[in-house]
Amino acid sequence: MHNPCALIPVYNHETAVPAVVHSLLDSGLPCLLVDDGSSPACAAVLAQLASLDNVSLLTLPNNQGKGSAVMAGFREAARLGFTHALQVDADGQHDLREVESFIDTSRRHPTAVICGYPEYDDSVPKGRLYARYLTHVWVWINTLSLQIRDSMCGFRVYPLGPTLALMDSAYIGTHMDFDSDILVRLAWRNQPMRWLPTKVHYPADGL
Repeated sequence: MHNPCALIPVYNHETAVPAVVHSLLDSGLPCLLVDDGSSPACAAVLAQLASLDNVSLLTLPNNQGKGSAVMAGFREAARLGFTHALQVDADGQHDLREVESFIDTSRRHPTAVICGYPEYDDSVPKGRLYARYLTHVWVWINTLSLQIRDSMCGFRVYPLGPTLALMDSAYIGTHMDFDSDILVRLAWRNQPMRWLPTKVHYPADGL
């Protein structure tokens, strides 16, 4: 069975997240929002979105970090009956026109993590590019492999079964280290991975 949802961790992105949710719903994906201790203004926007059909909201009592929010979302998605979760950033940097391609690839390869590797436009800060390269080197050393093309892009479809099994047996970084850490640990377990290009745009507000 292949029953995917979109999982969106949110921390004070009340301006950008409505467009993200509506785009995903237009793609036919149910959405699970995880409020990672956002401000009252953002919480109000999320509550309004949660009143829409096919939108669920999980509210964490305080800010716990991106990784914690995503992992709480994985558990909630499984509880709701979903088998796969497409992780999407709330700030609108991912090109959601590619959702169908990622979900279709996941449907054809349901045991694999479908990973995006970014194609940047001119909005990317140069410091981010250099920092990403250093992280890639660290990942290649830790996996003794070049199989992980990009460890930091948060646009991925996770099969929830093996992902939850990893979460139950190993510590995974709970903040911005999450995206790299979980991919390295899945690679150590020989989890299949497939790679698709994804366009990335950094919002002007820099949030």
